[in-house]
Amino acid sequence: MLPEVKIILSRKGFDNTYGGCASPILPDGTMLSMPIPSEDDDILYSQLQYKEINYADMLKQLNPRIKNITTCHLDPDIRPDIRIKSPENWMPAFGQIGSAQGLLRNAGVTVGDIFLFFGWFRRVKHTKSGYRFLTKDDSNDFYDSSDLHVIFGYMQIGRIITDQSEIRKLSWHPHASEERLKDKTNTIYIASEKLSICPDLPGYGTFDYRKDRVLTMEGKNRSVWNAYEFLMPDKIYGNRKNSAKDGGLSYRGIWQELIVNNVSTELLDWVISIIK
Repeated sequence: MLPEVKIILSRKGFDNTYGGCASPILPDGTMLSMPIPSEDDDILYSQLQYKEINYADMLKQLNPRIKNITTCHLDPDIRPDIRIKSPENWMPAFGQIGSAQGLLRNAGVTVGDIFLFFGWFRRVKHTKSGYRFLTKDDSNDFYDSSDLHVIFGYMQIGRIITDQSEIRKLSWHPHASEERLKDKTNTIYIASEKLSICPDLPGYGTFDYRKDRVLTMEGKNRSVWNAYEFLMPDKIYGNRKNSAKDGGLSYRGIWQELIVNNVSTELLDWVISIIK
């Protein structure tokens, strides 16, 4: 018997509107999802780092056109060592609010369901002047020199917090801000301790780059994905349609979460293969 679990593809990190460039795939394969700029939050890019690579410095090198971006919305927060100074009561968490949270609630997303976080990524190289995105002059391989949608992490829901007084206690999380606490839809999802479909793995994590974690179909724009049968419109919650014109799968529009209602052996095998 298949487990009763929903899979939620959740788009996070830089996009054309917020950030304006891809998040980097480092030469060692590490994928660093860049949290979107936000004037409503107080977390500085300069307070984030990966192995002594400061996020503020990285952004200046990758996209010097970006001006006056200092604070960000660090969500999902699933990389334990991302802050230079980690909060004492940190735990892996993801927040949602407003219509986006309404979609999750109406679809019946609950404890045990699994978020797969994906975003816009591109490979980078390290030069004397810093990090630079790879171009076709560097490699003719589509996956080396193209913009891609890639799954960079996962989180199984272990607890859902809707009580704003409880959310306030997670002071390090952006959804514990005074402005968001005024909104009764404000919700925080806490990761489970273990992943139920792979009990030897934790309930959350981030990935290194692998080709099988790429959603984008080879030779296509990043928003046109491989046409997995289990991601087709009849398997998705809500009124969706495949808008791809010449092969592949594309869900146009501005959206954050894509909820797969129809659990199948093929879907779960795919999810397990991505995570493992």
